[in-house]
Amino acid sequence: MTPSRKITIRLTDDQRKALRLYSRVGTHPARLIVRARILLKADADGPDAWSDEEIAEHLETSRMTVQRVRQQFAREGLDATLHRKRPTGRSFRKLDGEQEAQLVALACSKAPEGHSRWTMVLLADRLVEMAVVESIDPATVWRTLKKTSSSRG
Repeated sequence: MTPSRKITIRLTDDQRKALRLYSRVGTHPARLIVRARILLKADADGPDAWSDEEIAEHLETSRMTVQRVRQQFAREGLDATLHRKRPTGRSFRKLDGEQEAQLVALACSKAPEGHSRWTMVLLADRLVEMAVVESIDPATVWRTLKKTSSSRG
């Protein structure tokens, strides 16, 4: 495995000042503080300019974390490196109320011929057969049944 080329970090005076504030003043998430300290130690124009191994050892993190922080700073800038992105995609419910009711009714019914009880796979397949949904994962069936308060006994 060939070592990747080390990315040189050069901070402006304003960036250095902001990073010092993050690492010394106020209450900030631990991830932000560690990343700020990594950037300060990695700054080629700063007083430190440590190697990735030295930074990792001093800040009790991994060398790969230091390397990823360097790469992200070079690609996306200071703000993106310090702050996590919020997820943009919204996960929608797979089953609406009527479909959930059909699933519960099916799960409470007699198991199919040759089976002693319903399995999540059997329930998922039957929902597709009945055209309740186009497709559904057995894990979704399990999560849906888990949150219902109906008793099958």
